[in-house]
Amino acid sequence: MNLLKSTGTIAGLTLVSRIFGFVRDIMLARILGAGAAADAWQLAFQLPNIFRRLFAEGAFSAAFVPLFNRKMEADEQRTAAQNFAVDVLSVFVPILLIFTAVMMIAMPGLLWLIDDFGRGGRSGSFSLSLARITFPYLGLISITTLFAAILNSLSRFAAAAAAPIMLNICMIAALLAAHLVNGGNDPRQTAYFLAIAVSSSGLVQMLWLYYWARKTGFRFPLRMPKFNADVKELGVLILPAVFGAGIYQISRFIDLFFLGRLPEGSFVYLAMADRLNQLPLGIIGIALGTAILPALSRFIAKDDQGGAQRLQSNAIELAMLLTIPAAIALFFAAGPLVTSFYVGGKFTAGDGETTAAVVAALVVGLPAYVLVKVLIPGFFARRDTKTPVYTAGISLLINVALNLLLIPVYGIKGLAFAGAMAAWCNCIMLYIMLHRRGHFHLEWTLLLRIGRITLSAAGMAAVLIYAAPIGDGLYDGTIWQRIGSITALVSIGGLVYAALAWLTGAVDRDKITMLTKKKAAEDAASEGNL
Repeated sequence: MNLLKSTGTIAGLTLVSRIFGFVRDIMLARILGAGAAADAWQLAFQLPNIFRRLFAEGAFSAAFVPLFNRKMEADEQRTAAQNFAVDVLSVFVPILLIFTAVMMIAMPGLLWLIDDFGRGGRSGSFSLSLARITFPYLGLISITTLFAAILNSLSRFAAAAAAPIMLNICMIAALLAAHLVNGGNDPRQTAYFLAIAVSSSGLVQMLWLYYWARKTGFRFPLRMPKFNADVKELGVLILPAVFGAGIYQISRFIDLFFLGRLPEGSFVYLAMADRLNQLPLGIIGIALGTAILPALSRFIAKDDQGGAQRLQSNAIELAMLLTIPAAIALFFAAGPLVTSFYVGGKFTAGDGETTAAVVAALVVGLPAYVLVKVLIPGFFARRDTKTPVYTAGISLLINVALNLLLIPVYGIKGLAFAGAMAAWCNCIMLYIMLHRRGHFHLEWTLLLRIGRITLSAAGMAAVLIYAAPIGDGLYDGTIWQRIGSITALVSIGGLVYAALAWLTGAVDRDKITMLTKKKAAEDAASEGNL
């Protein structure tokens, strides 16, 4: 597999989605601000997305992809893989329908729990209506996950990577429609428009990937649920993975629980800060994790441990080459970025200062979040879904302990920093387990490369510290002043890092050349040079 090309396809389309997401959040900040209606909307939007991450980015894909690849390897006609996919879908749909119905019924109690037992003002009829309108998105997007997993297994990443763009387009359309109807002066009506758009986007994404999955030759006739041996095997693999991903989602629920006890606007501040944090995480971490799992599964199926080691090593090098400078740049330029993107309309300068502080706390853990995405496929590809459960469970306990210690002192900034530290703990534990089992180890050449990357990023940070104050007064100016000042700041940082990375040898020029040429990459891998 051409790792750089596959990752680039996913990352490029994810970048487009993140750009649309920025436009969406800029509009949200200016139209809804950080008031009660905005908090209620963010809470309603978070709930289905927490469960979406459990299916779409965790347990299901991790368990399904290796089994599906095994069926593909065993039968060139794809008959076995076709039947397996249809059998899984026949069981998956009823489970999702039942779960969604139960959650809709239990929604008042769930909101009451999050809302400081009904004392925070976020569990009234308005919040309940929003949550119930958005929650069907979970079922639709989870079915979409099956189609995405099939396409990813066939190394056809583009359609699945493009699907999230549709969510942002639907939400932008809803914001524009609300502005036409009420001029942006009725936050509650705007929130209802957004809730309807979210569920509608789930249907659009499902139909989009259904079309592309059929284009590969697969068909999905409706069948009665059948728990055959293959489905049971998937269940055996997926249950620990669901539990492992569930631990992470419990952590997210705990964050919501703490947010519900913080002042009004806290849901908005964390959501807006996380948008900046998710830009490199989604483009780099999720892209690499998605791209390497099928290839890693094939290396392990062929008992090619050397190939698996090289693949993960290359993924880590590429991830750190992009993530370390992104984290450092976001840390030192959080204020200008937040001001330029969000401050204006109903989002005040004070809201911007709080959001910038949350960004700085979040990005401390950004390299760890990305490394976790790269390391976990090393377990999933070996059909080990239990070990990540243990590490996630320990990191959850660390996160809760740090929240209890830091939030009373630092408020929402303490919550963000606690999550970052827990991510580093999870990352370290995952690596130790892989190393002890002989599945993967950090070579000295890779460590030296990461050191050079860090040194280059530190040089960039020094320049940003000096350059950022020069644009004061422009970051919250006219739209052209904002665009010009931020573009100049980002360009200066990027050019300095690129030059230092090239001079210090942080960029492996030969490896990048090989990764960009499919034949050269395959030859190098077979010779043990890549």
